[in-house]
Amino acid sequence: MMTSRTKRWIRVVGFACVGLCIVVFIGSFLFLRSPAFGSLPDQAHAARIQQSPNYRDGQFQNQRNTPIMATDKSRLTSIWEFLTIDVPDLIPRRDIPVIKTDFNDLPLDKDLLVWLGHSSLYAHLHGQRILVDPVLVSASPLSFINQTFPGTSLYRPEDIPPIDVLLITHDHWDHLDYETMILIKDRVRKVVCPLGVGAHLASWGFSIAKIHELDWYQHCTINDTMQLTALPARHFSGRGLTANQTLWSGFMVQGPFGNILLSGDTGYDTHFQEIKRRFGTIDLAILENGQYHEDWRYIHMMPDDLIQAIEELSPKNVLTVHHSKYALARHPWYEPMEKVVQASKNNNFQLMTPKIGEVVFLADSTQTFSPWWQHD
Repeated sequence: MMTSRTKRWIRVVGFACVGLCIVVFIGSFLFLRSPAFGSLPDQAHAARIQQSPNYRDGQFQNQRNTPIMATDKSRLTSIWEFLTIDVPDLIPRRDIPVIKTDFNDLPLDKDLLVWLGHSSLYAHLHGQRILVDPVLVSASPLSFINQTFPGTSLYRPEDIPPIDVLLITHDHWDHLDYETMILIKDRVRKVVCPLGVGAHLASWGFSIAKIHELDWYQHCTINDTMQLTALPARHFSGRGLTANQTLWSGFMVQGPFGNILLSGDTGYDTHFQEIKRRFGTIDLAILENGQYHEDWRYIHMMPDDLIQAIEELSPKNVLTVHHSKYALARHPWYEPMEKVVQASKNNNFQLMTPKIGEVVFLADSTQTFSPWWQHD
């Protein structure tokens, strides 16, 4: 039989547990409402979004059924394995070689691009300054998660000059960085992004007049000779607890420099064949390569999927991104580069492998690149 003292302790512990739960609930609620999480599309967006053929049953959909998990594991099991299974060389042992380029010194009359690590790119295309998925501060809502590899955080928002076109492929944290957006928004003339993503940017102070949202295969004109077309990708979206309220996409950039494909984050699917059919010649394909795992092969390309996509696109040149800055998957950090380089030897496609910060001159077919990922 319990004594009165025991009963009092049980009540105290019970009240403490309830109090702790309340504190955690309120803390989580306030955290999820912080500005970095952005804003879901409002009623003004809703009518256009609901008219999209890619929006069904209350959310955006892929062209084919695409479960997040490709195996019968639960997401909780997959996360646990991610956190606990040791992977040799997951993180580089030394600084990754990086070149510090002053963008203000680059010739605006030359077509060029600079990879900034992961999926971030800076480019000059027919006199336009283009910035793609710039993540230069943080790739997660918590600063201690998704730490950059040694040496790869050399570029900061203050290095970015005035931008003619900011191109965003989707709203995941490793592609849409709140802090970078806040620091560069006054230097951006135009934003092109998939449907719904503009709501985040508007909530962060971007002028609505600057934001151009596109559905798949819709396009916008940048100037008299340059056009951007949004393309299908096989992925998903969301920055908080609500998924797929904004669209995800790749892009085709067309101009006097040719056709440049940005795949965005994507699993393999038949959309690569359709892109090739619609656009014909692809002068440069910038494709996702890295952060893959068999558990989520429907939403990220495995190495063999990447080669299949290249074969179907048959581009003149290939440059891969989505690697060498973060450990968002469980493979050796250098594996994406090793695998695509070996595939290029076996399949005879022209592969560009610049260091972070190295200028790639698109009209220079003689430019060569070093195997910088082998520095360990």
